[in-house]
Formats: sequence, structure tokens, C-alpha cells
Amino acid sequence: MIFGRVKPLDAILATAEKKSLKRSLGAIQLTLFGVGCIIGTGIFVLTSVGAQKAGPGLILSFVVAGAVCVVAALCYAEIASMIPVAGSAYTYSYAVQGEFLAWTVGWALLLEYAVGASAVSVGWSNYFVNTVMERSWGIDVPDWLSAGPQALGGAVGGFINLPAAVIALLMTGLLLLGTSESAKFNAILVAIKVTALTAFVILTLPVMDPANFEPFAPAGMFGGIGSGVGIVGAAATMFFAYVGFDAVSTAAEETKNPQRNVPIGLIGSLAICTIFYMLVSAGAVGAIGGAPIMGPDGVPYNAGPALSAACATAQYADALVCSPEPLAHVLQEIGYGTTGNLIGYAAFIALPSVILILLFGQTRIFFVMARDGLLPEALSKIHPKWQTPHVVTIITGLAVATAAAFFPVGALADIANAGTLYAFAMVAIAVWQLRKTDPNRPRPFRVPAIGVIASLTVFGCVFLFTNLPLEAILVLPIWTAIGVLIYLAYGRRKSHLGRGIVEVHEPEIHDIQPTIPGVDEDRASDPNANRPLT
Repeated sequence: MIFGRVKPLDAILATAEKKSLKRSLGAIQLTLFGVGCIIGTGIFVLTSVGAQKAGPGLILSFVVAGAVCVVAALCYAEIASMIPVAGSAYTYSYAVQGEFLAWTVGWALLLEYAVGASAVSVGWSNYFVNTVMERSWGIDVPDWLSAGPQALGGAVGGFINLPAAVIALLMTGLLLLGTSESAKFNAILVAIKVTALTAFVILTLPVMDPANFEPFAPAGMFGGIGSGVGIVGAAATMFFAYVGFDAVSTAAEETKNPQRNVPIGLIGSLAICTIFYMLVSAGAVGAIGGAPIMGPDGVPYNAGPALSAACATAQYADALVCSPEPLAHVLQEIGYGTTGNLIGYAAFIALPSVILILLFGQTRIFFVMARDGLLPEALSKIHPKWQTPHVVTIITGLAVATAAAFFPVGALADIANAGTLYAFAMVAIAVWQLRKTDPNRPRPFRVPAIGVIASLTVFGCVFLFTNLPLEAILVLPIWTAIGVLIYLAYGRRKSHLGRGIVEVHEPEIHDIQPTIPGVDEDRASDPNANRPLT
């Protein structure tokens, strides 16, 4: 049977059981750690995208996305504390739901990480071109070199986003060669991000105009299935701004009194970031207005030629929803040009580490799947000098650079979210299943009311998924179908589990992977941390 292969949990845990993690993290430490992990790409890059979908209602979009993250994070906390090994949701599904569903989850995670890295690359390019090149150095980068055809619409002249492709390739090279950065360096990056957002809030809130919040929800609460607009449609996109929250759950094995402190850390960090995001979006909309550009049918345009053409006109040239670097743009518009440039530089400095982390995560999942025999084992080949999986890293980097070169950031974020939401829903189901099939296994953290929390997670993920733009919704089943064909043609025949090869001791991925910015600080004491941070 295609669903019959389940990898023994005891085999997966063999390595983890030989390691003893010191419990040293308290509730405050865990909360602050979560805040540093979460704040990143989404808020710097996608504010204008969210405003185009929801208008001033973007403020509530962050609440909706954050609520789904809370219940998903609780599920992650329980299963991560039980199975603290490499592979994240893929490994969890393999141990509970079997090889076929684990394959689909791993395949979706590849979509999440690779496309997510492309989205961050495009976001970085926007700040590089506008803040660094044009405003700081006075160099005018032509549109055909700084935006893909989907971003500007062929009539406007976009051809390739060269800076986005270049930064993706540079980070690939860095990951390929291997690099080690200290936790102190990562702490500096976190401080830069938090300071930049705090300055933005302080400067924009006093100049807010209540008239800019009317109408509050020009596209309504629900734009409709596949529309990608409205408050919930924007929430489905802004979910990208919370990616990284599950890193808190991977620290459950190192947390003092995890039953109390893990939920405090999870909910506390998500609550703080949600409030932060609401204040930033309120400041941006309130300061210069955030009304979406409406189509002739009264529905906001999604990313594409029509929106790009409208943004190229004098009427909308300075609108928030048309800005590729929204936070810096808002401060420029209200007279804080220097501070706006500093905000842009903060994004310029901090975002490459996020690209690196996402690339690391993609190669990590690839490696585990190849190690299990589901993908050609040549993909997990280790370079003799660099000690990195160079084959899969090069393939990943080329794919990420190509997507970054030709697609807009909003569309890429939506596609990445589709894979993420599927993986999160499967984790919730796996946690619930384990409660029934293996109720006596030790759980350092137990989700309260698991039936309710797991059900809310699955419902929330499906709800946000159906409110993505139709194009992003269709990508997941098409991508999954491709994956199923590969599994049936190769993975099912070559699978180690299918051939009766069950490892008692699984080698650590971290033993052959470089440490990277943003990952060291949470992996220093836990080499089995499950997911990269964004």
C-alpha cells in the first residue's frame, strides 16, 4: 500500500536519545528569542503588498495571520520536543503518517524555502536599487535591469531583476564554501531590525491622519476564494511575515519548565510581533494613506501588469501600495529622508542573512530526503574540501536566482506560503495522531486541548490557503503532482525504508553543514534544531 510505509519513531530518535540538552531557557529569554526570529522580511518588504490587498484593514490582517501562527506553533512545540532531529515537518510526517505523505510534506517544504528565498532576494533588491543606488549614490538603475517582466508588465519595460539574482547567487556561494558567524553578530542584526522598526513607529504615529483610514476595508473582509484580496486575503500574504515563529518550538528541549515557558515564549513572541506589525502598518497607512488601486470591477488589482501600469502613472507614483521599499518610502514622504535611508540600509544589511538561512533550510530538507533514498543520493554528496552538500546547494541557488530574477515579491511570498500552510496543517494532524497511537511516549511539552488546537490549526491553514490568489493556490497541487510522479518513478523504488534499510543511528546533518548567520544562536546548544529561522 502506498500509505503503508511508516519509519519507526525509535529509529528516528536514536541519535537524539544519546544527547542530553541542558535546560537553561526561561520564559523571558524564549520570548525575546522568538521576537528576534520572527521580525524580518515580511514587514520590511510586504507592507505595500498587504496594503494593496486590504487597504487600512491590513492592521487586522496581521491579527488573523498571527492567530493561525499561535495554534500552529503550539502543535510544533509538542512534536519538536518529542522528535528533536533534522528534517522538520518531513521527519514528523515520516514517523507518523508514512512515507508517501512525508514525501508530499518534504516536497512542499522545498517549495517554501526556495521560493521564500527568492521573495527575500527581490525584497532586498528593492531596497538596494532605491535606497542605496539611487538615493544614496545617485545611480539610476534602469527598470529593465531591476524588475522582472511580471513585476512591471511587458509594456512598462521590465526584463530581469539582476540585483535579486546576484544576491541569491552570492548567498549560495557563501553557503557552498561554508561560513561561521557568532551569536553576537546575529544579535547585532536583530538589534538593527528592531531599532529600525521602533524608529519608524515613533516618527509616523504622531503624523497619522484619521482620514487615511477611511474606508477601512475597501475590499471587504473576504475577497472570495482565490481572489487574494480583502483583509483575509492580505492575511494569507502577510503570513510570510511570521515565518520563523516555529523556531521557538525547537527550543523546547532546552527550556526550563517547558509546560509553562514554551507557550509563554510562543504566544508572547507572536503577540509582541503582532502588536509591532500593527503599529508599523498603522503608521505607514496613517502617515501617507494606504488605499488600494482598484480595478474597473471595484476589486483591488493583484500583482501583475495592470497594477504595474497604474503605478507608473503620475497619479499613483508616490502611493504606498506602489512602493518597492515601503517603510523607507513613507519616511521620505513625511520629511524624514535621512532616517528613511537608514531604514532602507537596515533592510539592506539584514535581509541577506535571511536568504542564507532559507537556502540552508532548503538544502537541509533536500539532504534528509536524499539520505532516506527518496531522492538520488548524489544530491547529498559532500564536497571533500568545503564539507558542504555542494550539488544540491548549486541546484537550489540556481533555481532561487531564476525565480528572483523574473517574479515579483508578492507573488513569490504567496507561493511560499502555500507550501508552508500545507506543512503546518500536516504537523497538527501528526501531533493529534501521535496522541492516539503513542500516548505514553514522553512529551516535554503537551498541547492543552489537543483536539481543539489541532483542529483550529488545520482550519486556519486551509482558510488562509483558500484566500491566497488563485495562481498561488494552483501552484501547490501542480507542484505536488510533479512530486508524486517523481516519487512513484524513483523514490518509492529507491527508498531505504521500502528496501528494508532502517538506520539505528542517523548521522547529524549539522556535522556536514556550515553554521550560518541567524542559525548559530539557536543551534549552539541544539544541533538537532528542526527548522531554519527567517
